[in-house]
Amino acid sequence: MNDLAINGGSKVFDVAPAVPRWPRTYPETAEKLKDIYLNNRWSFYAPREVAFNEMFAKFNQVGYCTMMANGTVTLELALRTLGVQAGDEVIVPAHTWMATGTAVAYLGAIPVIVDIESDTLCMDPAAFEAAITPRTKAVIPVHLFGSMANMDEIMRIARKHHLAVVEDCAHAHGGQWDGKYVGSIGDIGSFSFQESKIMASGEGGACITNNAEWADKLGRYSHIGYSYGAKQGQKVLPPAEGMICHNYRITDFQAEILISQLEHLTEDNQLRAQRADFLRRELSTLSGLQIQAPGRRATLQSYYTFCLKIDPASLKPGIDRDKVVEALQAEGVDAFVGWGNVMYKQRLWTVPADKYRIASSSTAEKIVYNELFMLPLQWLMLTEAETALIVEAFRKVLTAYSA
Repeated sequence: MNDLAINGGSKVFDVAPAVPRWPRTYPETAEKLKDIYLNNRWSFYAPREVAFNEMFAKFNQVGYCTMMANGTVTLELALRTLGVQAGDEVIVPAHTWMATGTAVAYLGAIPVIVDIESDTLCMDPAAFEAAITPRTKAVIPVHLFGSMANMDEIMRIARKHHLAVVEDCAHAHGGQWDGKYVGSIGDIGSFSFQESKIMASGEGGACITNNAEWADKLGRYSHIGYSYGAKQGQKVLPPAEGMICHNYRITDFQAEILISQLEHLTEDNQLRAQRADFLRRELSTLSGLQIQAPGRRATLQSYYTFCLKIDPASLKPGIDRDKVVEALQAEGVDAFVGWGNVMYKQRLWTVPADKYRIASSSTAEKIVYNELFMLPLQWLMLTEAETALIVEAFRKVLTAYSA
């Protein structure tokens, strides 16, 4: 152990790697943002918002896209559009960002928390089905960190029980399940464009769907009742009676940023997938280390982070997951433990205990608190030589720390 950097030895990354700044920026986009600023059309079905809606729908091979203010309100309005009301139950995975659950609570509905698979870290279909009650209205499978929930099984179970399906794709832009883009398999797909995401515009979100009626509702709910045609010279029908709408609009500035990022998405996803495949091959040989499994039928795996698990039993006495992460950081690798909590114990989770139900969560808690850590998506965009140094750092640390 004496040669570990954490103990005073030399670092594997003696020169910091050329990690791309995030979010990605492009000079030509800056000029286009200037043009938007000078043209005085910034929001409310403005030209670039409309253009992005059309481009993102086409990219994901669906009929409709509606941009919104962020990826939390997209979940909220997707559920509202699909008929979820106060008192209904919506099944969500135990490990995800808290917005997956709080969006349910915003409607007065009950988040029902179910366990995850130990390999993909996504919702366990068996746990999902076991949690269904007569009050269950919908399910939100999350494509966590870029891996994909088992959509074949989840859709089969949902259709069997007549449940709506909202795909949470906040971590999986451009990922494909058996040739279909994530978000296009369930009833509505929800995306986040928050600053850390694969496609980022500071804040922002979108819903995609193939259902014209739902698309119209999504537009009205997020644009204070105005339909898409309101800015296209079409006859505008008023909102339906009792349809409480919001101002969850986005601006053309964010739309322009996202248009440029969409143009680079596939090539960037392919690069990250190549680097992740290399790391998977090399690191899977190390004792006690497991890599998050890709979606079972993934055609193109998108990566928000590169996730790993360490088996505590494989480590020497006194060494745990946190010490492995500290040692990797000392070697110059930007490893971290993620959110550090399951969804319903995250620091900002404010849903009262009597307003959600935990159906199952033991696998999620074991993994999150003892095993899980990850690398940022930018670390999947290094050179081949720098990526090889990541492997060297892992080998160095685990050789020293393995039992």
